[in-house]
Amino acid sequence: MDDDIPYLLLTPGPLTTSRTVKSVMLQDFCTWDDDYSSLVQEIRAELTRLAGGHDADSSSGDELTAVLMQGSGTFSVEATIGTAVPRDGKLLVVNNGAYGARMAQIARRLDIACREISQRETEQADLRRIEAALEGDPSITHVAMVHCETTTGMLNPAAEAGALARRYGKSFILDAMSSFGGIPMTMASVGADWLISSANKCIQGVPGFGLVVTRRQAIEATKGQARSLSLDLYDQWREMEDKRGKWRYTSPTHTVRAFAQALQELRDEGGVEARHARYVENARRLVEGYGRIGFRALLTPDVRSPIITSFLYPSAGFSFDSFYAAMKRRRFVLYPGKISQAETFRVGTIGHVFPEDIDLLVKATKEAVTELEIAFA
Repeated sequence: MDDDIPYLLLTPGPLTTSRTVKSVMLQDFCTWDDDYSSLVQEIRAELTRLAGGHDADSSSGDELTAVLMQGSGTFSVEATIGTAVPRDGKLLVVNNGAYGARMAQIARRLDIACREISQRETEQADLRRIEAALEGDPSITHVAMVHCETTTGMLNPAAEAGALARRYGKSFILDAMSSFGGIPMTMASVGADWLISSANKCIQGVPGFGLVVTRRQAIEATKGQARSLSLDLYDQWREMEDKRGKWRYTSPTHTVRAFAQALQELRDEGGVEARHARYVENARRLVEGYGRIGFRALLTPDVRSPIITSFLYPSAGFSFDSFYAAMKRRRFVLYPGKISQAETFRVGTIGHVFPEDIDLLVKATKEAVTELEIAFA
């Protein structure tokens, strides 16, 4: 752990960033500057490459393309749903956590016809129920799923769901907010027509914008469909295409520069495969170390992602607030739980965090458990 940082953010984002990512934000940028616009184009090209396609300037109609959108990741999810689904379309949402539920909420707020498959937060997305819905309701045009549901740390079967959507001729919207850049995948491998993520997740940038990768033919077909002015994904994409990297409205320039640096650091680390291996090792040391102390993970290993892990409260008298404060004094920031079925807290293992940091976390946790006299049932 760097001595010059107050603590590590062990969360699913915002997360701990490198000193070099932070430092590039000390320079100001003009949104109209050619160098800045070129940087945006480079980012778009790199994102399509990471998603398994070619660069953002390709003229081939079925090539991948990327568009950036101001705001948090949810802004990009809403922009995608509100732009991709036509007025006479219908969205099937798989909901086994807070972020699946949010997609359904977005659809209803935008007056988009929506069918929801609701499951327990501790259950992986049920492919049989997805297929039954697609088979029984031909009015469905789009399927939406969260890949890594950070409510629990659940990793949903995106590739299988994407294959189902394709088999039934539906467009697949994948919220890959907490997986893109940290879990090896391509648009083709997960069957996605629309893939959504954010600057401050596995690519390890800072908050400020989200990103959407899609096929050119898909986004070209959405002209005039958006239910919002500022969240019109087509218009944002068209502006970036026609004016070579310009955003329609004021862009988060410092965040963009930090993201470009973060992409370079992803390449330097060895790409997504190497980053994924680090995250997997972080998660392994976390679960094993916490297990030795007495904490139990909520999910079984077969459905657990390496992004964030939910742990059950050790006993009825456990105070997360006291535990949180004790851990923060030791320079580790944990995350409260977010599910309705059990009392949990969460520990993220992504960001500029390494296996030796997790070893220090386990050591600090043992100290906090002793200090607070935490009992294990």
